Amino acid sequence: MKPLLLFTLLSIASAQPFPGQEPHNGNPILPGYYADPSLVQHDGKFYLYATLDPWGDKTLGCWESPDFKNWTYRVLNWPTKEACKSPTSGGAAVWAPSVVQAKNGKFYMYVSVGNEVWAGVAEHPLGPWQNALGNRPLIHSKFKPGYHMIDAEAFVEDDGTGWLYWGSGHGWKNGKCWAVKLKSDMVSFDGEVHDVTPTNYFEGPIMVKRGGRYFLMNSTGITIRDNYQVHYAVGDNPLGPFVEPKNSPILVTDKSKNIISPGHHTVFRHDGKDYILYHRHSIPFDPKFVGRQVCVDELKFTADGLIEKVVPTHEGPALVRGRKTGLPATASASSGEARFAVDDNYATRWTAKGGWLQLDLGAVKAFSRQEIRFEYAWKPYRFVVEISDDGQQWKKLVEQTATGSPVVVEQRASGRYLRLTSAESNLAVWEWMVFQ
Repeated sequence: MKPLLLFTLLSIASAQPFPGQEPHNGNPILPGYYADPSLVQHDGKFYLYATLDPWGDKTLGCWESPDFKNWTYRVLNWPTKEACKSPTSGGAAVWAPSVVQAKNGKFYMYVSVGNEVWAGVAEHPLGPWQNALGNRPLIHSKFKPGYHMIDAEAFVEDDGTGWLYWGSGHGWKNGKCWAVKLKSDMVSFDGEVHDVTPTNYFEGPIMVKRGGRYFLMNSTGITIRDNYQVHYAVGDNPLGPFVEPKNSPILVTDKSKNIISPGHHTVFRHDGKDYILYHRHSIPFDPKFVGRQVCVDELKFTADGLIEKVVPTHEGPALVRGRKTGLPATASASSGEARFAVDDNYATRWTAKGGWLQLDLGAVKAFSRQEIRFEYAWKPYRFVVEISDDGQQWKKLVEQTATGSPVVVEQRASGRYLRLTSAESNLAVWEWMVFQ
């Protein structure tokens, strides 16, 4: 038996999928490890901002999509650890963004840098962004001693009034939630700061208004364990008091489905439906690896002023199903689960220490474009793609170093087989697609 055929058979006959590994799943919606998502919709496009896992980095992750199905990684000029540094910022990274469009049409970002909150402003979701307060934070780390000054989330009322909610605990113990009204500049406090802490509050406050009621949602538990979850409380105004209904929490771990510690979410509405956008652990769950992934499911508010329990899924709602796919192909590799690179599922990836990944298009076919989604969108990858008609004689198609997701190779060629190699010691690919 030829080696090429043997590798293909081994790939097809490998272990059967467990929950989350099925092909064509809509969740996760992004190819990579991201947490604490925030979303804005502008001019028919979606812009998603998130923490780079593990535990943040020198900047944020940002993605753009025309349809909520197909996402492209974008590099922001701000926030950065260098641009958001103060005597009180500490050593922790950039994380937990919240982005909103204000009544004045501008976009405002509230982001945790270390143990404090910085504010940015831009005319467009992709920037250019700049510090809204010069070289000082909006909320410094000692603003409320004994608690983390992180996870600031903005809420814009129907009349354009802005509100800000933030706060977390220390040592994985429940914290406090503070709220303040914002002036029209969206970066000045309009009045005193209020303690609006609901029951079972740890971090990640989100304010949502539906049917005249105010829903203060938050996360509690420990994100690196399996008990992180989403609670909510209800009030009659932005400052409460907020009462937690009996059906809270509404989004929790489901071990039978391989869905672990969903939380730190946002809520958005599109085409008349509400959705909850959140992170949960990558598959398989490994408490030593903080590699969370962004997912979305439907959120339903009831006529009597409650939120129904969320059913977290791997399939995702119709909003995310039906991503574009390339030419049909089977995959083989020198090692690892090659099939994961062509299964249209961002919960699975092909990974290997060196070696090669190969696609078989089934026959000699002409193509003009390839899209490769490497494990980390912000890291540079040096790689080579070769092409062959018979799997024996190869010629180099491209050799380059690139960052981003997808990494796009625009080059017309024809062949049956494509082979990807790289000098990376630990190479991983979420998906590799070829287009005519």
